[in-house]
Amino acid sequence: MRRLPECHPGRDRSGRTGRVGSCGDTGSATLAPVPHPTPARRPDHRCRAQPGGTGGHARPGRRPRGTAPTRGAGRVTTPTRVAGRVPAPARFAGCVTAPARFATRAAVAVLAVLALSACAPAPGGGPDPIPAPGPPAGEAGAAPARPDPTTGPMVSEADRRAGLRGRAVPASAAGDTVVVPGSTPPPAGRTRTVPMRVEVERGLAVDGPAFASFVAAVLNDARSWGGDGSVGFARTDGAAPLRVLLATPELADQLCQPLDTVGRLSCRNGDRVVLNLARWAHGTPEYAHDLTAYRRYLVNHEVGHWLGHHHETCPGPQRPAPVMQQQTLGLEGCTPNSWPR
Repeated sequence: MRRLPECHPGRDRSGRTGRVGSCGDTGSATLAPVPHPTPARRPDHRCRAQPGGTGGHARPGRRPRGTAPTRGAGRVTTPTRVAGRVPAPARFAGCVTAPARFATRAAVAVLAVLALSACAPAPGGGPDPIPAPGPPAGEAGAAPARPDPTTGPMVSEADRRAGLRGRAVPASAAGDTVVVPGSTPPPAGRTRTVPMRVEVERGLAVDGPAFASFVAAVLNDARSWGGDGSVGFARTDGAAPLRVLLATPELADQLCQPLDTVGRLSCRNGDRVVLNLARWAHGTPEYAHDLTAYRRYLVNHEVGHWLGHHHETCPGPQRPAPVMQQQTLGLEGCTPNSWPR
């Protein structure tokens, strides 16, 4: 069998430079001056093209129609076009050549860096700092975060008994209070009677009579300040030396001035006991399982200030916290306690 001459750049017998042999593009062996082609990169042995196929490795000795092989150094290289026919594109079975693999890995690395950069927080981000509160008469020190003013959990039966028709806490409402109508007598046998008026900020989702009944029941309970018979509280809608008000965070701050209640604390200021609606609705983490107990503590603590009692500290680990301890700010090892007695 006659062997076809190899296709490679060289010199003919006359010494002229060009292609020697059949190069597969014209079918002749004539010498034509052409630039020296750049040798094709050797394909990665792990990934060979299957011309016109759907995947897998190339089969030796097979070529697509419309192409002629180019022989060189004993191996078949990339087919070339013949007579205007375009060979079918080579397809690969899920693999790429070495340079393509390196490019793919580099692209993946760049995408990973971009993804991490997009997820990183912006400089200076994060929540706004909470200012340290001043020393109100009722509560002081760092306080839990402000509740969401627009949403809240479902209202429970305990919430309804405390006067709440909803758990959402607006930052502000009308800015003035209305007196809850009605009156209740003090318990019999008390040495002293304190007239008390209950007020609620206008525009709140609060049942005024239910809230007033809750406050009066707490103060006249045998476990409260008058349990020893020294004092009783008579609710009235007229003039009274003691006023118990339920207000939004904004109004509570105004009524407690010059005390700094930072929109989250309650206070006693003059004849007013101001209960912050955010506290009344949501309590504290230590009392999350029993909001009724926290509401009782809040009434007893602030009215205790009106009666002249001062703050106390936790007497020891796992002992009941004194009602005049600032339990809103933490129990310091004590257990929750709503009552002075």
